Amino acid sequence: MFLRPARIPLNGTVHMFERLIHADWSAHNKKKWMTTADRMPQGWQVAAPRLVPGAPEFFDRWLFGGRRVLAGFDFPIGVPAAFGKRTGFGDFPEALAEFGSGEWKEFFCVADRPEDITLRRPFYPQTYPRGRRQAHLLGALGVKTMDELRRACERKTPSRRAACSVFWTLGGNQVGKAAIDGWKSVIQPALRGGARLWPFQGRLDELSKSPGCVLCETYPQEAYLHVGVCFRPSGGKRIQEDRRDAGAPVIRWAERQGVSFADDARKNLLDGFGPSVSGEDPFDALVGLLSMIEVVDRRRDEGSASAADVITWEGWILGQRSPALSS
Repeated sequence: MFLRPARIPLNGTVHMFERLIHADWSAHNKKKWMTTADRMPQGWQVAAPRLVPGAPEFFDRWLFGGRRVLAGFDFPIGVPAAFGKRTGFGDFPEALAEFGSGEWKEFFCVADRPEDITLRRPFYPQTYPRGRRQAHLLGALGVKTMDELRRACERKTPSRRAACSVFWTLGGNQVGKAAIDGWKSVIQPALRGGARLWPFQGRLDELSKSPGCVLCETYPQEAYLHVGVCFRPSGGKRIQEDRRDAGAPVIRWAERQGVSFADDARKNLLDGFGPSVSGEDPFDALVGLLSMIEVVDRRRDEGSASAADVITWEGWILGQRSPALSS
């Protein structure tokens, strides 16, 4: 049973947030999972992952439920500076408010032919027939390499490979279609409802001073590093045994940091989230949340780079150290 969250800890220190939400996102509702944690007098208590509910409940109960909430989402929140500077807007939040309407009404319509790609329709391709190449995207958007269509936080680091560009929507690691869904169904309406967007509108300690919701970006591959998750070279998160093995260091991390799990959440970790390949989704939802705890408890810097392009256009992955390597 959960205790009532405490607004001020016993030592009198005011913490940044009272509730954390982490969502492992997808363009498909059955693959959208979220995990929540409430701050108790004795520390964070983490609930078991659950499917993200429909918009009314998700917004009214979770994002805008009357507490100081930090909500993290596993999709890009920002655009490459090389792209953003050509839009004519002042920054990403200003541009995002216009994407999908007016002159930008086709922004979220994924192009399926090279000739359909434009500045105002940059996502490509919609389907998988032969002949779809990244060169089409580069040429249409006026850049020479895919790294120019990656944000600084998406480029290769010493500990992980480069992430996929948000505009390239082909392949198993593509994130563009989840970003389209997330921007339209969560970020745009939440901002209209008064949410604040990290890091564009400030650092966490500043944003958390006001009641309400703060939105941020996460990345499970980065989050694994923060809480000791490591997979064997021949395995991975799609295999139940490997998820179960990864759960042991997670539980040890939680014990060291005073983080407790609801009974069903602990059972999920010990069981490896079941035999299905889809168990990777609730696994990522939970591990991403634990990474957020590392940041808000100030054991790990939030990681937002100070470069003007990052704050203006690109955003950052919560907890990732900066700067990322560009090669």
